[in-house]
Amino acid sequence: MGLCGGEGSEEREREWVEAAEAVAYDSCTWPPPVVAVCGPGNSGKSAFSRLLLNTLLARYKRVAYLDTDVGQPEFTPPGFVSLHVLEEQTKDLTMLYLRPPKRCFFFGDVGAHRNPKLLLSYIFGLYDYFLQELYCFNETNNPQKSAIPLVINTSGWVKGIGLHVLSEILRYVSPTDVIRLHSTSEGKNLPDGAFWLDGHQGDSRVNLIVIRASQNSPRHLLVKKEARMIRDLRLIAYFRQCLPRDFPVFSCDDLVQGFSDIDPFQLPLSKIQVSGGAVYDFLTGTIVGLGSSTCLPLSSECSSPWCIGLGRGRPNFSVEVNHGGYFLGHANNRSYIDGASVWFDHVDSVTWSPGALEALIEDLGYEMQGRMLVFYLIPLLMIARNGLRRLTDEMDTTAMENFVGCGQHYISIFLDHDESIRAVDWDDVVEFPVAELPPVISHMKHVVIDDDAPGEVEDAPVPL
Repeated sequence: MGLCGGEGSEEREREWVEAAEAVAYDSCTWPPPVVAVCGPGNSGKSAFSRLLLNTLLARYKRVAYLDTDVGQPEFTPPGFVSLHVLEEQTKDLTMLYLRPPKRCFFFGDVGAHRNPKLLLSYIFGLYDYFLQELYCFNETNNPQKSAIPLVINTSGWVKGIGLHVLSEILRYVSPTDVIRLHSTSEGKNLPDGAFWLDGHQGDSRVNLIVIRASQNSPRHLLVKKEARMIRDLRLIAYFRQCLPRDFPVFSCDDLVQGFSDIDPFQLPLSKIQVSGGAVYDFLTGTIVGLGSSTCLPLSSECSSPWCIGLGRGRPNFSVEVNHGGYFLGHANNRSYIDGASVWFDHVDSVTWSPGALEALIEDLGYEMQGRMLVFYLIPLLMIARNGLRRLTDEMDTTAMENFVGCGQHYISIFLDHDESIRAVDWDDVVEFPVAELPPVISHMKHVVIDDDAPGEVEDAPVPL
């Protein structure tokens, strides 16, 4: 199918629908189709893929979906390569939502440029799994293992390394159909023809369909994407599942507050295996993919265990110790004055405890036990805004760890050497100062005394 003429919205919508139906109902397409959808960024690949999924589901009841776009995946948080099996049509083609995958790998980046070889191994491993488990022709009596169609969503990076990765995918998969979305900006488009084949030689087995990209496509089928915002929303939605259903989350700050109130599941470092470097280099506050040693490799193309979920590494952080000063004022006027601050960097959150804090204070030449009060400042709050919390036991250091685990990179600590926070709770200045004193009314009448007539007093003072 070539590019259609006409500018009417109905005609443009018909172009997409006809392309999806041509793939789903082509009588020559047997076995079930393996379809790759490709095109430049923001061209409508995800929107057309959903339309195609709905069309295929009307015929095949079950359809596989291989998402290779780690930057803007359709059903997972960013950084994933995933394989899904869908059994229900999507009613709202513009809604973004998460779906548990059949199998997935966590690539950990939003682009292929840092390690395209690793990304390709993940994609090939998932495709091999699809062939083994979902594209079987000798088990027609088993609906769960009979052959089903596959839709492959690809990245919008179609130049340089991105074009190389896309070409490798198409060569490995050998799809029955390739849908290429064509933009009005010629410089952004993929090469014409079967570009993934050597010398652009045609392949009679490939049905190449070209349709117009999103700027010419039906508006109700499209989602206007702000890539970074969508990635953040997907991550929030994923980790939101760890919190109670009735916990309100409207922003990242709400999510951080929610995590600070729960005790996380902790995995000992002795149980973690990381290839290619020290474990501490990978767990410094990063989001990590968790795999189990019991998860066998999906194929010879990929030796890594498939991912079972995401976790967050406990990062190192910095501690600012404010010492030698005292607290002055109360409520909104409270401050810590005449003190000095010392920074301790690369504090290990895994071993952070009251004992570790006491060791830091002793490094400054102070004794902590029974000689001073220690406070920490809640991130995003201030001393004058009820942000101080006294640090007494392991529950307090655990609360600090939770803040660090949610993305806070440093914590401020204040040493109160003589309990000044309790001694004087008022400023030593006038609470409501005025520039001038108000006028004072005298309570005595003016007195005039005549020296020539002693004993006689004129206008003697009369009390009022």
